[in-house]
Amino acid sequence: MECVKNIALVAHDNEKQDLVEWVNWNAFQLLDHRLICTGTTGKLVEEALSKKVDKEHSLKNKIIKLKSGPFGGDQQLGAMISDGKIDIMIFFWDPMQPHPHDVDVKALLRISVLYNIPTACNRSTADFLISSPLMNEEYMPAVRDYSNYLNRNVEIKPQDK
Repeated sequence: MECVKNIALVAHDNEKQDLVEWVNWNAFQLLDHRLICTGTTGKLVEEALSKKVDKEHSLKNKIIKLKSGPFGGDQQLGAMISDGKIDIMIFFWDPMQPHPHDVDVKALLRISVLYNIPTACNRSTADFLISSPLMNEEYMPAVRDYSNYLNRNVEIKPQDK
């Protein structure tokens, strides 16, 4: 990870207000990094940050907006994590509300753990991440060796006739 981080911001509908408040509170720290957001969250984050920037700052090339989560945004984000294009994920999700794309949400959380990226699923954890001294430093996360899994021998049995 470089000093400037690629930070994914995602929030379910019931959590969008909380994420926008968090973005407002941490606007100046976030403006030092690149933000990748899904759907409506991206619009709300851009609106919130546009009120904070002055003539010296610009949002140009600071915010990348993907598709909405249920329309593939979660999967786009997962692919970016797999490709090493996301350093940190802030994902405020509602544990009390079922979602039509719960499978995508679970896959996104799984891939963030698999690739060992710092992930905050609530405001307290997000506060700890954004305030970490590592936020503005280069950092090399430990990478697990999955070569045994990738090189495993998969036996295919002939079909019965």
